[in-house]
Amino acid sequence: MGGREVGGMATMLAAHRDIANPDHRREVAAHWGVPEARLSPRPGLPAVAMFEALARGEIKAVWIVCTNPAHSLPDLAMARQALSRAELVVVQDAFAATDTTAFADILLPAASWGEKEGTVTNSERRVSRVRAAVPPPGEARPDGWIAAEFGRRLAARLHPGEADHFAYADAGQVFDEHRALTVGRDLDMGGLDYRLLEEKGPQQWPLPAGQAEGQARRYVDGVFATDNGQARFHAIDYQPPADKISAHYPFRLITGRLRDQWHGMSRTGRVPGLFSHSPEPELCMHPEDAERRNLSDGDLVRVASKRGQWVLPLKTDGDLMRGCVFAAMHWSRQFLSSGGCNEATIPAVDGLSFQPELKHAAVRVEKAELPWRALAALRHPDLPALQARLAPLLADIDYAAISLAGRDALLLRAAGASPGWIG
Repeated sequence: MGGREVGGMATMLAAHRDIANPDHRREVAAHWGVPEARLSPRPGLPAVAMFEALARGEIKAVWIVCTNPAHSLPDLAMARQALSRAELVVVQDAFAATDTTAFADILLPAASWGEKEGTVTNSERRVSRVRAAVPPPGEARPDGWIAAEFGRRLAARLHPGEADHFAYADAGQVFDEHRALTVGRDLDMGGLDYRLLEEKGPQQWPLPAGQAEGQARRYVDGVFATDNGQARFHAIDYQPPADKISAHYPFRLITGRLRDQWHGMSRTGRVPGLFSHSPEPELCMHPEDAERRNLSDGDLVRVASKRGQWVLPLKTDGDLMRGCVFAAMHWSRQFLSSGGCNEATIPAVDGLSFQPELKHAAVRVEKAELPWRALAALRHPDLPALQARLAPLLADIDYAAISLAGRDALLLRAAGASPGWIG
C-alpha cells in the first residue's frame, strides 16, 4: 500500500501522480526544487519487462531493494540469465543469504523492521508509527538512509551544491516531505504528523489539515478521485491463460502460500517452529489423478513446464479439482535443490496491471526415479550459518530439502538417481 503512496512504482510519482502527466511532473519538480527536465516523462519498466530487458542486455545495471527476484519472478531461468548478464547488480537487503544476493556485485546491509524508525501503511489506508526496538547490527543502515546517502554522494559529483536535497536529519523529515506532497491529492495527509500518531495512534488517510480524524470509508459523498468526480467503470473481457494445457502438459499448476511461511522464507525460514506445519515442499494432486499415474503419497515427482522443472514429494488432496496441482511458492534455493515452483511459471503479464500469470502454468507430472535416499540430522549452535553453508551444495542433488527441527537441529532430506552424490 505504502509503495504506491510514495511513488514506488514504475509508472508513478509521489502521491498517486502519473509520470506521463506534465502537470504532475511540474508539481513534484517544484516541491523538490529541481528543473522539471530532470524528471523523465517516460514510465519505467515493471518487474518482468525490466528483467527481460536486462537479459537482452538493454539494461546494464540493476539495484534491488528488499526483494528476492531470483526466487519470486516467473521463469527463473530467464531471471537468472538476466542477473548473470548484468554488468552491475546491487542488492540491498537485511538478509545476506538469498537467491538474489548470490548475484550481487555490491551487497548493502539494510536494517530490518525492528531496527529502524518510520511509518507503515496497511491496506485499510491506516498509517502507523514504527519505532526501532534495537539498533541495527554492524554496518546495517535503514533503507531511507542508504538511498539518501547515495543521492547525496551522486549529487555532489553530478550537481555540486545540490547535495543538501538529501540532508534529512531523521525519518520524520522524510515523512514531512511525503505528506506535503499529498496535500490536495486523494490521499491528502496534510493534517497527519508524528505528533498526532504518537498522541492518538494509527490514523487513516485522507486526513487534510484542520480535520480531526481520517476517513473510515471512502467516497460516501459520491465524489471520486477523477477529473469530473464521477466513478469510472470498465467492462473487462475474459482473457484465457497464456499457458495452454495440452497432451504433453496436461495439468494446471496453481501456486500459492502456506499458513506459516512468508514469501521466500528469508525471515520465517529461520524459525524452527514454523516448519512443523509443512517441513518440506509438496505437490498436491487429486487422488484420482494420482491413481491413474500410479503415484502415491510421498513419491518424488518431477514437475516440468516448457520453461523449467523441479522435483518434490507428492501429496494427494481430494479438495483439489481434477486436472489441477498445487505447490507453495516459499521454498527457494536456500532450502531446496531448485528454485521452486517459479522454475515452471510463465512470464506472461496482464496488459494493464503488469501482474505476471503466477497462478497458472501448464505442466506435466512424472514419477522421479531416485532410488538413493538419505536423511541426515545435524546439530549446530548457529543454524542460519549452517544452512547458508549447505545451500550451495543442494544444486548438485536431484532432490534435497532443508528444514529446521529445533533451536540447534537441522534435517536434510535428499534423493538421487545414483549413489555418487552421497559421498
